[in-house]
Amino acid sequence: MQPPIRIRTMAAAGAAAVVLTSLSAAEASANEADASIKVDLAAATDISDELYGLFYEDINHAADGGLYAELVQNRSFEFTAADEPSYTPLTAWEALSGSVAVESADPLNGNNPTYISATAGTAIVNAGYNTGMAFTEGASYDFSVWANADAATELQVALVDAEGTALAAPALVPISGAGEWAKAEVVLTADATSTTGRLMVTAAGPVSLDMVSLFPQDTFLGRENGLRKDLAELIADLEPSFLRFPGGCIVNTGSFDPDSRERAYNWKDTVGPVEERKANHNFWGYHQSYGLGYFEYFQFAEDLGAEPVPVVPVGVTGCGDSPEITDPAELERWVQDTLDLIEFANGPVDSEWGSLRAEMGHPEPFGLEKIGLGNEEYKEQFYANYPAFHDAVREAYPDIEIIANSGVDDSGAVFDRSWEFAREQGADLVDEHYYNAPEWFFANNDRYDSYDRTGPHVFVGEYASLSNTWWSALSEASYLTGIERNGDVVDMASYAPLLSNIDYVDWAPDMIWFDNHRTVKSASYEVQQLFGTHAGDQVFASQVEADPIVSPDIAGGIGLATWNTAAAYDDVKVTAADGSVLFEDDFATGSDGWTPGGNAAGVWEVADGAYTQTALVEDARSTAGSADWSNYTMELKATKTAGSEGFLVMFGVEGSDDYYWWNLGGWNNTTSAVEKATNGGKSTLVNHDTVIETGRTYDLKIEVEGRTITGYVDGEQAFSVVDEQRIEPLYQVVTRDEDTGEITLKVVNAQDRAVTTDVELEGQRLKHKAEVTTIACDPGCDNLLGEDQVVYPVTETVKGLGNEFTYEFEPYSVTFITLTPKGKR
Repeated sequence: MQPPIRIRTMAAAGAAAVVLTSLSAAEASANEADASIKVDLAAATDISDELYGLFYEDINHAADGGLYAELVQNRSFEFTAADEPSYTPLTAWEALSGSVAVESADPLNGNNPTYISATAGTAIVNAGYNTGMAFTEGASYDFSVWANADAATELQVALVDAEGTALAAPALVPISGAGEWAKAEVVLTADATSTTGRLMVTAAGPVSLDMVSLFPQDTFLGRENGLRKDLAELIADLEPSFLRFPGGCIVNTGSFDPDSRERAYNWKDTVGPVEERKANHNFWGYHQSYGLGYFEYFQFAEDLGAEPVPVVPVGVTGCGDSPEITDPAELERWVQDTLDLIEFANGPVDSEWGSLRAEMGHPEPFGLEKIGLGNEEYKEQFYANYPAFHDAVREAYPDIEIIANSGVDDSGAVFDRSWEFAREQGADLVDEHYYNAPEWFFANNDRYDSYDRTGPHVFVGEYASLSNTWWSALSEASYLTGIERNGDVVDMASYAPLLSNIDYVDWAPDMIWFDNHRTVKSASYEVQQLFGTHAGDQVFASQVEADPIVSPDIAGGIGLATWNTAAAYDDVKVTAADGSVLFEDDFATGSDGWTPGGNAAGVWEVADGAYTQTALVEDARSTAGSADWSNYTMELKATKTAGSEGFLVMFGVEGSDDYYWWNLGGWNNTTSAVEKATNGGKSTLVNHDTVIETGRTYDLKIEVEGRTITGYVDGEQAFSVVDEQRIEPLYQVVTRDEDTGEITLKVVNAQDRAVTTDVELEGQRLKHKAEVTTIACDPGCDNLLGEDQVVYPVTETVKGLGNEFTYEFEPYSVTFITLTPKGKR
């Protein structure tokens, strides 16, 4: 089946005069239009009804210290330097009096081996996360602890602030002297509000303590062991159709030794009683308690009305880790774990794992329909291991849809091979991941127009632009119009990552930012929510007529660089299109015209008549030339002297974060590519097969003509590519909600001027009154934690629309116009 028609034709006449003020529909109709949009309401294509969902990963303290509502940090004294070098079993704890000792001789259980013993009169305080625990006046909090004492005693439990001022009446908790572990509980009610709260526990007599917990009673939907309400409600407001969990890199990293503290993620470690869950190192450099585990993920998905989409490892690590499973027996254990997961989700209450789900409070199946096998793997062992998982799931659960993956980039040799492999295996979907510059998203609106409709469908499991500014969010909005237009082959899409604690940032940008008591919706959140809450079931054929926006020629200086490689460069020459020499250096007199830099300084010096970089570091650069150079040819000689990769030849250098480079022998000398960096984020323009030999001198040449880049190796053309990264006059898509019959025109204007547009919708009579929602702001606008939001939607009712109208789309805006049909559908 062909994708819905989207034609872009360019008007011959020039654009009308710029109008910078917003006009009503009636006022706009009096102006000459800059563009037109025509929609055929009789030509509809069904699209996915689960297009917009969520990618959740325990990154940036998204679980402990984030969505998981536990207020105590290090509640089970299991923190260790294996999680993070500064951690100890007493991290986040302080003894104000008496003394505590870390013990493991008589543990609560084998999975939770560390606890503390306290002498009589000992008072210990836990600081929580961020500035402390956030308490709200009048709110109640559930305290619990597992305690062991040889004689009857009691604990005094108090809520205090950072200065020790009481925030609640202290409570006494009796502890039996039975000489065995037992759980004790009490409820405390805060009589003051604080964001620097602490939990203080004072022991009257000698006692051992473990699993010291403090939970707000007001969790999301009142769930026990539940979720932080304000964060969960923001997530629910996105109205996601699916929830992908438990993450990206934490899925396919770590050791396959089940006793390792840095072991690969196994769902079985995360279920059952919380005090029996086996804590682990988190790939992002902290402790994960697994208090938020697979049961809670399934429960959260159900509470959201979202489809659960778990992703499991297939015995091959990625994200810089190296362990692999090659032993068939060991691999079979992990395959069985995957089958057991499906049984946990869907099995009857009398099955082994279905009974555990029932014991945890959910006898009904969770209704799992999809499972991801692997996350971003592309090693040879992945292609060897994957079939065992795929075949086992197909045989045991033929109705479960299987999601394969395409690696870590939006194109290239790995991407192509992984897609072909997924086709051969018969996967239902392929999970694509990419993080690119805004310009990439603007330019790739038509990415899925040519995708094969008969093969696996697409799951865009991770994507985001490079910041949380409105410019990045606007580029994401432009891209989503293309995803919706191709909603017959793109089944699901999820922005990533979802959450970040502002004081524990591992990755940015993120959709929702928070600390211990505040949240903020990023500009990207506002875009995701607008599209997610207006997702349609059908997309209509449409076309735009507008003058093209001409892209400037590639311009900038030049550079030489290395990545984990030592190299020597010589005879650098830059020639303009008219034959004049812009730059020439044979390094006979030094390197005064060059400026070392990059993420690693490297060791640049002139040696034996060449410009050498000898440190085996990542991203050592040295640049020269002028930012206004364009239409030139760069020639040089390059010799690799040591290391694992090849050469980085830079051109179009406008600054340290904005440049092109020809990456020869990249990715551990497996392939070559031309990459473009914008605001520090890179995207790949083209790949080719060149690899680099150590000790061999190469003659390299790059021709930059307009926006066409051509590269030569030893006189032979290696590639030619046009950088078509552009901004279109308007981006648009039109969808229908089958339940309501409402038709929504979604338009993105990424220009610095308003665009007056004639709109014509044919094939069905529409009412003249419509709901219009607009988000508009300057490109640099950014919603910041603790400050008033500057990027937000404005909704109004507008008259005078219907089947034909003229509308002015504001500069830098996303506009949704929702129209209602007349009469019966």
